[in-house]
Amino acid sequence: MAGAMGPKRQDTRKFFENLSGAGKSIAVLTSGGDAQGMNGAVRAVVRMGIYVGAKVYFIHEGYQGMVDGGDNIIEATWESVSSVLQVGGTVIGSARCKEFRTHEGRLKAAHNLVQRGITYLCVIGGDGSLTGANLFREEWSGLLNELIEQGLIDEDAARRNSKLHIVGMVGSIDNDFCGTDMTIGTDSALHRIIEVVDAIMTTAQSHQRTFVLEVMGRHCGYLALVSALACGADWVFIPEMPPEDGWEDNMCQKLSENRADRKRLNIIIVAEGAIDCHNKAITPDYIKDLVVSNLGFDTRVTILGHVQRGGTPSAFDRILASRMGVEAVLALLEASTDTPACVVSLVGNQAVRLPLMECVQMTQEVQKAMDEKKFDEAVRLRGRSFENNLSTYRLLSSQTARSELPNGEEEEAGDEEQYHSSFNVAVMNVGAPAAGMNAAVRSAVRVGITEGHRMFAVNDGFEGFYKGQIKEIKWGDVGGWTGQGGSLLGTKRTLPAKHLDKIAEQMRIHNISALLVIGGFEAYVGLLELSSARDQYAEFCVPMVMIPATVSNNIPGSDLSIGSDTALNAITDTCDRIKQSASGTKRRVFIIETMGGYCGYLATVGGLAAGADTVYIYEEPFDIRDLQANVEHLTQKMKTSIQRGLVLRNENSNENFTTDFIYQLYSEEGRGVFDCRKNILGHMQQGGAPSPFDRNFGTKVAAKAIQWISRTLKESYKEGRVFTNSEDTACLLGMRRRAMVFQPVVQLREETDFVHRIPKEQWWLKLRPLMKILAKYKTSYDVSDAGQLEHVTRVRPKESDASAGN
Repeated sequence: MAGAMGPKRQDTRKFFENLSGAGKSIAVLTSGGDAQGMNGAVRAVVRMGIYVGAKVYFIHEGYQGMVDGGDNIIEATWESVSSVLQVGGTVIGSARCKEFRTHEGRLKAAHNLVQRGITYLCVIGGDGSLTGANLFREEWSGLLNELIEQGLIDEDAARRNSKLHIVGMVGSIDNDFCGTDMTIGTDSALHRIIEVVDAIMTTAQSHQRTFVLEVMGRHCGYLALVSALACGADWVFIPEMPPEDGWEDNMCQKLSENRADRKRLNIIIVAEGAIDCHNKAITPDYIKDLVVSNLGFDTRVTILGHVQRGGTPSAFDRILASRMGVEAVLALLEASTDTPACVVSLVGNQAVRLPLMECVQMTQEVQKAMDEKKFDEAVRLRGRSFENNLSTYRLLSSQTARSELPNGEEEEAGDEEQYHSSFNVAVMNVGAPAAGMNAAVRSAVRVGITEGHRMFAVNDGFEGFYKGQIKEIKWGDVGGWTGQGGSLLGTKRTLPAKHLDKIAEQMRIHNISALLVIGGFEAYVGLLELSSARDQYAEFCVPMVMIPATVSNNIPGSDLSIGSDTALNAITDTCDRIKQSASGTKRRVFIIETMGGYCGYLATVGGLAAGADTVYIYEEPFDIRDLQANVEHLTQKMKTSIQRGLVLRNENSNENFTTDFIYQLYSEEGRGVFDCRKNILGHMQQGGAPSPFDRNFGTKVAAKAIQWISRTLKESYKEGRVFTNSEDTACLLGMRRRAMVFQPVVQLREETDFVHRIPKEQWWLKLRPLMKILAKYKTSYDVSDAGQLEHVTRVRPKESDASAGN
């Protein structure tokens, strides 16, 4: 794999070379309902297990296979999980098993495991599957004693297998498991829903129709809520938020208002478990009949059903599953006799380990709260991510501006003067287009109007700003923007430094009191330039905030940027097709060039999601010896049953080792063993409809940014005008590990390599060893950042928006 791991530093890092799997046997099974991404998790467990020297077994057909034994439990090889990363469902099968719920069934299962010396179990499934695994673990020593009494095993076998260690991964499209932000399969299910909604919108638009869509989620409204946010639905019904009495009239009124506001279609999303406040089911047909009888609108019902479970996993689910699979093996190897059974999961951007039963209990508490009609409590128990989605949805669905509220509801501001609530706020896009920018603009405009401001749109970035391309933008102007790719406002890379006079003049003309900039590296540099010009221009002494939006994900102060998830999915989809082509022709290696400037994020994370053999990036220098070693590695691979190769190269990884050079080198060195093809992905990585993650991330961060602007305006409004020149009023809103944080751009200067337009520290470099291990390279893997066992109650810091994107 390209490049060494860098110079050895004297620090507290802990490497997993000390964790050996020699003499240990790990089994992996998938249970309960299938979910896209399960195969990625199985692949990661198998390869990481083999890598550390353990034996790894597949248990086919879930717990049923464990009870039946025989050919259902077979040893896995490295090659046996090849080509499964891009396959939906689970290739080792899943089944609901009544027998495992009985004591006799579990006794049979224990016998089958002991016969093979399996004492490490990795279970991928929902809360029912994980609860069953925990019970099995608690009964283990009793089951062994029974097996001895029945003469099925001897004392020696019981001693060798005295402890059963269990780690769970949650595979469920409903995202209904407490303690984790995203379960494996949820993001892919959202992709299926949004694909359908986007398609339905075009036909609904043509005929001025209302569509009622039912999505999965019997007990959890996550899919319905997030897809409603991601497509700008008119109304959503979820079990956690039953509508109050009289909702029928309210909904019909909102639908007719939207039609009157030039909107040609209505979308209503219903979770299959939706209820009213009397626990009566709300069905799509009931809603349809209501709309037809009250409004006479042409209305259709679409029930998505199992489409949501199907199809190929999204890039997010592949990365989540790969990270969790490796984390699960580490957790098993580190488990001691008194370690409780745990689940590995993701909070924000960080891997965590949580006691399995604490998560299960909390998940059950949600249902209990809902049964007792304590819906606010249920939402709180669902966790920070769910709460944030719900509050953003509520914010965007209220069309009443604060300035229009009846007297007495507006905030009082002391005796001196009434707090001035209506300000002119400008929003603009800067840099290259990124999918999700329009969702962010829509959210900013609507939340701004709700907060009582007048919103102004600046076209074509700072260039349009100094030319005066500024106009007021109203609620209806941004309808339908969520699903649009690119930048509808127009965006340019122009920086403001040479045009400060004219920009200040435009701010004066339009009385702009705050600025929201959505964009990439130029937006960040532009904001730095404006904030450092505050001494000369009082016009820039207003609250300014930037939201990172760039496919390259190269902005300091944020782990993720709007647009990078859509670009990753474009890369992953293309790589899947290319791999298929390479498999058909055999002995073929593809060299693929990705975007990103000097930032290797797209190449590295895309490589992890696509199952690449090698990834070349600027951040990890490589030389001719590394290239030679990579060719040799592929030559060895061609001797196995996997006769294809995938090599990714970031566009600026090395000025001399160009894509052409690498292609020619591989062609020459691989002559007679494999042939090569090259592919430059180019601007297709920037285009296309935004992924659900980018729509949602854009919507939520923009809403948060506008709320910050409102607070800051209130604090800086004195003597009839807004004035603020403190560092903390020119900020970047970014996602850092588990939290969304506002950081002064001046303070981020130190963290930036301006020559190469990248942050000096990049979290995703920790994923590179993971990618190398899964491609069968020997490497050093720093596990000091691996998940530590935490408790569910304190997983989320108070002010975190853990899963900002979903």
